[in-house]
Amino acid sequence: MTQSKPNVTDFLLQGKPATRVALEFVDKNYSYGELRHAALDIARYLGQTGGKKGDRVILICDNSFFWVTAYLGILRAGLVCVPLAATLPSEDLGYVLELTEPQFAFLGATFAARNQGHFQNIQLVTDREVSTHLPSARSLAEIRGQVPDGAESLPELGSPDLAALMFTSGSTGRPRGVMVSHGNIVANTESIIQYLNLTGDDRIMTVLPFHYCFGTSLLHTHLKVGGSLVVDPRFMYPEKILQRMLDTECTGFAGVPSHFQILLRTSSLRKKMFPHLRYVQQAGGHLAPEFICELREALPHTEIFVMYGQTEATARLSYVPPELLDKKLGSIGKGIPNVKLRVLNQSGEEVHPGEIGEIAAEGENVTLGYWHAPEETAATFRGGMLFTGDLATVDDDGFIYVVDRAKEFLKCGGKRVSCRQLEDQLLEFDGLLEVAVVGVPDEVLGEAVKAFVVPRPPIADGLESRLNLFCRQHLPPALVPKDIVMLECLPKNSAGKVLKSDLRALATT
Repeated sequence: MTQSKPNVTDFLLQGKPATRVALEFVDKNYSYGELRHAALDIARYLGQTGGKKGDRVILICDNSFFWVTAYLGILRAGLVCVPLAATLPSEDLGYVLELTEPQFAFLGATFAARNQGHFQNIQLVTDREVSTHLPSARSLAEIRGQVPDGAESLPELGSPDLAALMFTSGSTGRPRGVMVSHGNIVANTESIIQYLNLTGDDRIMTVLPFHYCFGTSLLHTHLKVGGSLVVDPRFMYPEKILQRMLDTECTGFAGVPSHFQILLRTSSLRKKMFPHLRYVQQAGGHLAPEFICELREALPHTEIFVMYGQTEATARLSYVPPELLDKKLGSIGKGIPNVKLRVLNQSGEEVHPGEIGEIAAEGENVTLGYWHAPEETAATFRGGMLFTGDLATVDDDGFIYVVDRAKEFLKCGGKRVSCRQLEDQLLEFDGLLEVAVVGVPDEVLGEAVKAFVVPRPPIADGLESRLNLFCRQHLPPALVPKDIVMLECLPKNSAGKVLKSDLRALATT
């Protein structure tokens, strides 16, 4: 019989020196001892005030000591954390609250004051005192130390127990909650630590929000090894981030494609030396090969980990070993330790090199399905595998190359076209910072390309005409954009991922 793994909070925090720094914010540092005590206070408070194993708890706040301790406390109490972005539209917030029926909510004070109408019948804890019309509202300071040790026993938890509902966009346009167990988090954390070779000496520059599974994985992995997270919300000022990395001797940085595009083409990254920077993690979407090459040139002594994952896989599924990055440029690599990735055709057989199929994953990191969505769960989680919806091919060495999301293909003049590959081609024009393409109706082609581009500053004269010439010279006639729209920035969610749905709506107006 397989031994049950520990609950996430104990797994991450036990055995760490109390005085060791865990979190480094711009204005204050927090130790592992402070983290552990605060998390236990929150766990005991939840138990004392009626929280039961499996109850849902909303968590909405910027990256902070409050967010981290609330998350760890909720999980240790056996309740289910539902982390959400503060930018979630009111309609979607209402939908999530109705779907999850939370008993508690931990909120940033500003968000709580602005959205108190949504939380009338929910016990509320805020990061600081705030004036609301909610009689149940209490601040974190009020509940700290109010429950004596042992006054409320904490439940035994194991691998199958639900830890979190991580919401992601669904096929219907409504958010859907991915059910992540304690065992999923433990397994994925152990795998990531292994291939990144993380130790207690590592300090990660953290610009990703913790409510996003990539950001949460940074928290899990670095707490587990006893490292530190340098948390800084100022990525809109990239020079501040670069300087903070130098000042705090960060050994790691993690970001989604837009972070690297901005750093490579609008900051002084190439002019600086980072003697302590051991590794860089890139995930959360496809970074064009052009940018990967630029990143290798900018950081020649740093290991570059290009990774692939999904919320439905807790976080990570694959990576390219840094020493093979040049040889396997454009690949997402192979499965991480203890994860098996295959590319399957419609008959469920593994494809041969050059053939296209869907990526399917097996491992203890594959989550339990979607909350209250049996049809979507049955379609995505089949035969013990996660079917990712990503179409890919493999090479002779078994390395996987994503072609595109199944829904991210255009059909121009009867030919299927990958948006990803077209965006990569456009980014070879060095005057661009970002590109996203969508399809628009066309009487001749059926569907034509519309490109949204962000110019690389400073914007040179004649950029538009040079870009049009580049397209005519490098793209087949049917794929030359029917329209090119220049924007100051592409619309993104709170994790920095491009919102194609917003661009499709913009394309039709």
